[in-house]
Amino acid sequence: MLETRIELSPVSLPEVQRGRAVELRKARLSDVDAIYWLIRYWAEKGLMLVRSHSHLYENIRDFQVLEDEDGHIVGTVALHVLWRDLAEIRGLAVHPLRQGEGLGRWLVLGAEREARDLGLPQVFAWTLQVGFFRSLGYQVTTREALPPKVWSECNACPFYENCREIAVIKRLSPGAFGG
Repeated sequence: MLETRIELSPVSLPEVQRGRAVELRKARLSDVDAIYWLIRYWAEKGLMLVRSHSHLYENIRDFQVLEDEDGHIVGTVALHVLWRDLAEIRGLAVHPLRQGEGLGRWLVLGAEREARDLGLPQVFAWTLQVGFFRSLGYQVTTREALPPKVWSECNACPFYENCREIAVIKRLSPGAFGG
């Protein structure tokens, strides 16, 4: 089957239809290419970090995807466990033609559900979209308030010296994160 593709910057994403039914599910190895291109689309706009195919394969179990009824991956998110009491929500991306439909919210809530199922008391994210996360109950926090484990990947980031991302955190259970 030949797919119609649309040009959206240097990255070409499959053309998708707004409003099509979607299913949230755990990512499969066969989803890696679609996840890669969706993340790369937003990375080329400077809104998130690009992730290599190698990284995606190594961390595929962290990812969930939204698949539409036509079989297109229209959204992705990862829950990366860092320690017994903390996980990072990362790799959140929604197809540009499906923006404004609540899919990002659905993805984050899915990652939070998985965190609760694992018994994690809190999740955090690095983001440029603070208002979006605040609408989901996240609070802005300082970098210093996060444990050193969070910084393990920051040292390798190409934006380490000029990081624009804001840390946001959400308690999923009482008593977490200092209270």
